[in-house]
Amino acid sequence: MASDKLVAGTEFTPESFEDLKRKEPSAYAGGVPAVTSAMRHIISEMGTLPGMEALMQMNQFKGFDCPGCAWPDPDDRRSVLGEYCENGAKALAEEATRKRVDPAFFATHSVQALGEATDFWLGKQGRITHPMVLNPDSDHYEPISWEDAFRLLGTTLNGLAHPDEAVFYTSGRTSNEAAFLYQLFVRMFGTNNLPDCSNMCHESSGQGLSQTVGIGKGSVTLEDIHEAEVVMVVGQNPGTNHPRMLSALQICKQRGGKVVTVNPLPEAGLIRFKHPQHLGDLMGSGTALSDLFLQVRVNGDIALAKALMILLFEAEEQNPGKVLDLEFIETYTAGFDALKVDLQAFDLHELAADSGVPLELIRETAQLLIQHDKIIICWAMGLTQHENGVANIQEMVNLLLLKGAIGRPGAGTCPVRGHSNVQGDRTMGIWEKPKEAFLDKLDAQFGMESPREHGHDVVSAIKAMHAGAAKVFFGMGGNFLSATPDTAYTAEALRNCELTVHVSTKLNRSHLVHGKTALILPCLARSERDEQAGGNQFVSVENSMGVVHASEGKRNPASEHLLSEPAIVAEMALATLAPNAQVPWKAWRENYDLVRDAIEAVIPGFDSYNQRVRESGGFYLPNGARNRRFDTPDGKAHFTVNALPTFEVADSEYVMMTIRSHDQYNTTIYGMHDRYRGVFDERRVIFMNPTDMESAGLKAEDRVHLQSHFRGEVRTARNFLVIPYDIPPRCTATYFPETNVLVPVDSKAEGSHTPTSKFIRITVEKA
Repeated sequence: MASDKLVAGTEFTPESFEDLKRKEPSAYAGGVPAVTSAMRHIISEMGTLPGMEALMQMNQFKGFDCPGCAWPDPDDRRSVLGEYCENGAKALAEEATRKRVDPAFFATHSVQALGEATDFWLGKQGRITHPMVLNPDSDHYEPISWEDAFRLLGTTLNGLAHPDEAVFYTSGRTSNEAAFLYQLFVRMFGTNNLPDCSNMCHESSGQGLSQTVGIGKGSVTLEDIHEAEVVMVVGQNPGTNHPRMLSALQICKQRGGKVVTVNPLPEAGLIRFKHPQHLGDLMGSGTALSDLFLQVRVNGDIALAKALMILLFEAEEQNPGKVLDLEFIETYTAGFDALKVDLQAFDLHELAADSGVPLELIRETAQLLIQHDKIIICWAMGLTQHENGVANIQEMVNLLLLKGAIGRPGAGTCPVRGHSNVQGDRTMGIWEKPKEAFLDKLDAQFGMESPREHGHDVVSAIKAMHAGAAKVFFGMGGNFLSATPDTAYTAEALRNCELTVHVSTKLNRSHLVHGKTALILPCLARSERDEQAGGNQFVSVENSMGVVHASEGKRNPASEHLLSEPAIVAEMALATLAPNAQVPWKAWRENYDLVRDAIEAVIPGFDSYNQRVRESGGFYLPNGARNRRFDTPDGKAHFTVNALPTFEVADSEYVMMTIRSHDQYNTTIYGMHDRYRGVFDERRVIFMNPTDMESAGLKAEDRVHLQSHFRGEVRTARNFLVIPYDIPPRCTATYFPETNVLVPVDSKAEGSHTPTSKFIRITVEKA
C-alpha cells in the first residue's frame, strides 16, 4: 500500500497521449460557451429541475453560499437570473451529484486500485455516504459507526505523548461556526498546530499587509471596484478562478475606469468578457476589459513596480504637488524618504528589462497612475507564491501609498481570496501563530489555559510528520496531499502517522495515502439542509471583502449518515476532552446561535452577531485600513524597501509556475478541458515559449520529462506534452496538482513560508 503509484504526479504517466486536442486560445470569457458548460455539468450530475432549483438559491439572500470562491455578492441586490458563474455551477454540481460512494463501493475497490485512478476519476465517483475506517491489516475501507469513529479518534489523541504530536488542518470551506469550535477544541486539547490552506496561498498577503497597513485583509469593497478609475489585476486569472469578478470589472469599465493586467500569460477573461446574463453581450462582442496588458516575466513584478514608482517621482518633480499625495504621505505614512533613496539606486531601463515589460508600456501605465487617484491593485497567487512573496505585496502597497490610494472610495488593496470562507477561518482563530489578546479572550471566556507556543504551519507540519514528531493528522475538509508541495515527500509524511482523519464530502487522493489507520468522516455539503435537535440551522461565512453573511442549505442531505462540521467537532471534543461546564459542546451542536454568541464574546467586530447575520447581505467587519486607521505600532502605514529579485536560471533551465485549468477549482478537477487556453482532454502538459522550444529542439506535443532542481536535489515528473504558448522566454506553466511533486518542501517564501509554486527551476528532457 506504499506504492508510488498512489502519489499524484507519479501515478498516471501514460506513454502515449491519444486524447489531446488543441484549438486556438479563446479571445473572450463567458458568453454562450460558459452557459453551455455550466448547464452540462449541472444536468449531468443533478438533473435539470433539481439543478436549476439549487442554482436559483445559491448566493441569494436566505440561500446558501457558493462552495467555490470567496468573491463577494452585491450588498443590496441579487440577480433574478441567478447570482453564480460557470465555475460556481460546476462546484455545486460536484457537491450535489446524485452519485454515491457507499460501503459497497469501498468493498469493491481496494485502496491500491483506487490509487491507480486519476484525480478526475476519483472525484467523479460521488458523495461519500458513511463514516469509513481503514485498518492496518486491510486494503479496503470498511464502514464504522460514528460512535466507534469518535472513540477511536479520542483514544488515539489522548494516547499521544504530547498534544503537539497532532496536526489539525483546515481547508477554506469550513464555516465560521465550525472553525471557531475547531480551533477552540484544538487549543483545549493543548496545541496551536492549526495549519490551513492560507499557509499555501495568501499567507504572504496577510504578512505583507499586516506589516504595512496593519490588517492582513484587503481594504476595498465591491462598490469600490465599480468606482475605481484604475484597476491593476496582477498575477491573477479571474476568468477561471473568480469569474464573477469579471462582471465587477465590466461595471468599472462602463463607468469609465481603466484596467491594467499584469501577468505572464494572456488570459481570456481579461481580454474580453461576454456577460452570460446580458443578451447584448451574448449576441455581440462583449466588453474589452484590459486597456493595457503588461506581460511580465515570472516574478518580474517588483522590477515593474519600482519602474512605475520612479516614473511617478519623475512626474512629481516636473509638477510638484500634482502627482503624489504628499498630504496623505505626511499625515498617515512612515518610511517615504527611505523608499525615495532606494529607488534612486535603480536604472529605469534595467528595471524594464528585469520585468520583461517594454518600457513604452510601463510609461503608458505610469501615465494612468499619474492622472488618477482612485486606484485598486488586485492580486492572487502570481504574487504570493515566491520566495519574495511578502515583498511583492509590500511593493504593491508602496505604489498605492504614493498616490494616497488606500482608505478612499474606489481605491485600495484587494487580495482576491480563493476558497469560500478561507478568510473567515482565519478571523475565527484558525492560525498557528495566534495573537496573545485572542488567547486571553478564549481563556477568560472558557476557563482554560491556551497553549502559547506557536504551532506548525503547512510546511513545518509536513516536516514534523515526516520526522515522526507528529503522529496524528486531522483534515477538516480539503485534499491535503494534492494541495501541498513536494508530493512524494508529503506522502511519506502522511504514511508515517499512526492515524489520518479526513472530514470530506467526496473521495480524493488524501484518502488513499494514509497513516497506519485512516478515517473518513463524511459531512454535509454547503447546499444541504442542516437539521439538528434545535431545528434547522444555518452557518455564516466571510467573503473576500470582509462581509459576514448567512448560508442556509436547502437540499436533502446526500445520506442520512452525514454529520455537519460543527457536529463532528463537538462529538470529537466530547470523546477527547474532560468535561468543562463553561464549554457546552452538546448545546453548541444543537443550536448554532449559541456558537455565534460565543464568537461574539471573543472576537471583536461581531457585536449583535445573531441579529446582524440574519439581515439581508450580512454585515461588514471593522477594517482600519479602509478608514485610514492603521493598526501598526506607530499608527502609520509603512513604506518598505524591498530587494530586487534576480531571475537566475542556468542555460539549460526554465522557470515553471503552476496554474489551474478552466475545468478545475483548487484540487478539484471538474473536467479534462482548459477551454480558454485551447487544451482539451489532457492535463499533463507544459506550456512553453515557441522560441525556447525551437532552441531546445522541441516540437508541439513532444513528450518530455520534467525535473526540478533545488539545492542539489532533483525531483522528477514524467511524461508531459509540450504546448507552444504565448509566455515570456525561459518561463513555463503546468497544471497542479500534477506538478506539485516538483515543488520542494523547503522552497518557501521568506516570512510567510508559502510554498514557491510560481517559481520552480526545471529542466525539460525529451522522452
